[in-house]
Amino acid sequence: MGRFVNPDNSAFQVALNSEIYVDKTGLLEYTNHVLDTPEGYICNSRPRRFGKSYAANMLAAYYSKGCNSEKMFSGLEISKAADFKTHLNQYDVIHMDIQWFVSNCSDVNRVITFITKSVLDELQEIYPCLAQQPVATLPDALSRIKDKTGQKFVIIIDEWDVLIRDESANKKVQADYINFLRGMFKGTEPTKYIQLAYLTGILPIRKEKTQSALNNFDEITMLQAGRLAPYIGFTEEEVKLLCENYHQDYKKVKKWYDGYLLENYQVYNPRAVVSVILKAEFRSYWSQTGSYEAVVPLISMDFEGLKTAIIEMLSGTELKVNTASFKNDPANIKSCDEVLTYLIHLGYLGYNQKYQTAFVPNEEIRQELIHAVESVKWDEMLVFWRKSEELLNATLDMDGKAVAEQIEKIHSEYVSVIQYHNENSLSSVLSIAYLSSMQYYFKPVRELPTGRGFADFIFLPKPEYKNDYPALVVELKWNKNAKTALQQIKEKKYPDSIRDYAGDILLVGINYDKDRKKHECLIETYEL
Repeated sequence: MGRFVNPDNSAFQVALNSEIYVDKTGLLEYTNHVLDTPEGYICNSRPRRFGKSYAANMLAAYYSKGCNSEKMFSGLEISKAADFKTHLNQYDVIHMDIQWFVSNCSDVNRVITFITKSVLDELQEIYPCLAQQPVATLPDALSRIKDKTGQKFVIIIDEWDVLIRDESANKKVQADYINFLRGMFKGTEPTKYIQLAYLTGILPIRKEKTQSALNNFDEITMLQAGRLAPYIGFTEEEVKLLCENYHQDYKKVKKWYDGYLLENYQVYNPRAVVSVILKAEFRSYWSQTGSYEAVVPLISMDFEGLKTAIIEMLSGTELKVNTASFKNDPANIKSCDEVLTYLIHLGYLGYNQKYQTAFVPNEEIRQELIHAVESVKWDEMLVFWRKSEELLNATLDMDGKAVAEQIEKIHSEYVSVIQYHNENSLSSVLSIAYLSSMQYYFKPVRELPTGRGFADFIFLPKPEYKNDYPALVVELKWNKNAKTALQQIKEKKYPDSIRDYAGDILLVGINYDKDRKKHECLIETYEL
């Protein structure tokens, strides 16, 4: 039993000791299935506070020969599997946290030497056969052990990408680390001594520098999670059960922390959910992650369309994004699409794989992004925010003429000429026009367009503002009139969708006349 080779199970025991523990041992059923196969090379990337280290510690506790974990896993999901005991504590495990090595190495240029020596020292104690001749590298040691004993290894690397992210400008460290990865995992020889390789971090592999070293790995990312989607964050069913057990309002938890879409799962940030369950305080817990320091420089980049994209997404709009252009090189980002893709990997944006769109996933992240935007003091944002506040105040005052004038300004100033007469642009205009409402309202609920009229937007005030701000039910029309929009709201009973809401409701009908380039608005109080 060592620190890095055949570790004990104490790290995973800490997770089990938590007041709230959500069973994710189903991941072990998958890793057992792919042991000693080409699919046994896994790179699982996800944002901070999504349980990366918990998963790595769980894998080490289950596979490591350095402990007896049968009692620990008894009663958990994996214990029901037919091959539970077949693989339990049966393997030599090497578990490395690259962030720990970097933090404890006085010279980052020697971090690979530090990693190699630390692990080799322990391997030489366990396997005396290594003393027969000098061994300089970790891959060579593993190859020799397999040749002499037949023993294969489970290799777990936590924070695998920390050197790629934090030392992107250090060519020596980058070259040393990539050579280390290539020696560990590339070619025929590693297939002889690796039973399972599991890497976890924030960034995916697809980067020109690391592709050649890790192109035999299956990638699990926030863009494409595959079969491991339910083991990245908390699922909807898991959060519902937690809310039930701890007497929390699930609908409110969903509005604040839901939003990541992975395959067919709605996924929540585990840290945020656990925090709100235990503290019963609805606020952003995201600022406690280290990624906040990365987001400010990103949104400050002067790429065409970036600021407009951030404004639109803050307002609840989904935007098309080309994720293929991202090379995982934070020091050499070259476009708006690359910034948005990086924000997806950091967890500041969600991603809809079906439509290839990015969006702000929930209220927690919306607040963090607004704080980030405020910190960089965008002039465009300040001006736009003032106009949006004027629009919101006019709406609350039921001044339809003023609302139409404000929307017209935003429509003409923030929508390109090419898109000006596109019906979808009117919907986008409404989304961004009410940006300032996000201080008082949750993300607007928007239905799909039907025919030549757009279904309603519904703005629900946050509980603390419910007495001062009414809910807004907004209907858009194209080349018709505002009266028709109001009539449709009533005939189709759109307010019924918020029948549980007990506060005041305003009905807002908006029409755009394409020929005259004029907007019209009528506002009424909803009568039950």
